[in-house]
Amino acid sequence: MKLINKITAGRIWRSIFRTGLPSTNYRRSLVILNNFFLHLHPAKVKKSSIKFTTTFYLGGLSFALFLILTVTGIFLMFYYHPAVPLAYRDMKDLEFVVSNGKLLRNLHRWSAHAMVVTASLHMLRVFFTRAFHPPREFNWVIGVFLLLITLLLSYTGYLLPWDQLAYWGVSVGTNMIKAMPVVGDKIRFLLLGGNITGENALLRFYVLHCVILPLVLSVLVGVHFWRIRKDGGLQAESAGRLSEKTDLILGEKTNPRKDESLVHSNSIRSK
Repeated sequence: MKLINKITAGRIWRSIFRTGLPSTNYRRSLVILNNFFLHLHPAKVKKSSIKFTTTFYLGGLSFALFLILTVTGIFLMFYYHPAVPLAYRDMKDLEFVVSNGKLLRNLHRWSAHAMVVTASLHMLRVFFTRAFHPPREFNWVIGVFLLLITLLLSYTGYLLPWDQLAYWGVSVGTNMIKAMPVVGDKIRFLLLGGNITGENALLRFYVLHCVILPLVLSVLVGVHFWRIRKDGGLQAESAGRLSEKTDLILGEKTNPRKDESLVHSNSIRSK
């Protein structure tokens, strides 16, 4: 213990972390506020907000899966060429030639499927627990965009193996987009880079999947975490709020006890 105290009291430790051991609430708060990676989190949280039944950890699981997808995706980029003659061959090499390549690809694929499931369940949890009410309505909109980008990431990665399943899956999907009124043809042409699913489509889906969509998702995730802190963190419903009935469509709050008292008083006056 003396050695640890001596290390934490030294100039090297102070120049990096600026705080000693988090032995008090004040120092614990300083550790959070002075850390680049932890400053998005509040210094203190309520016990009710970290219970498993409050959020089922669905948001944290989605973010963890995104990190796994980022790391595995970077490793896959070392062995993949977004070109028609090479894309399918690279997939076969990853499966049969590259050491642990099949594990790497399957980890990326199943993490993508799991992220779609956890993000969808997270949105359902937020909706049915009414966590989108003020002041959290802006963060709800950010969450909707995050879910849409998650689905787009899954779809853009569908074409990259360049096998029959990927080719016809993207062809059917883009033809469904073509059926949209007014802008359907233009969106399909923009996605495919032409009128057919070819090399231009493969390159565009690769750029969308590996650069544009992950960057947008990372920015929105940062905003999402920031709004959670600004809105008071992950908190369970208060007793006063639970006693209120809220219309899920109109968002109007009504207190049944207050309404009953008003009806009772009006009936007495009428008598």
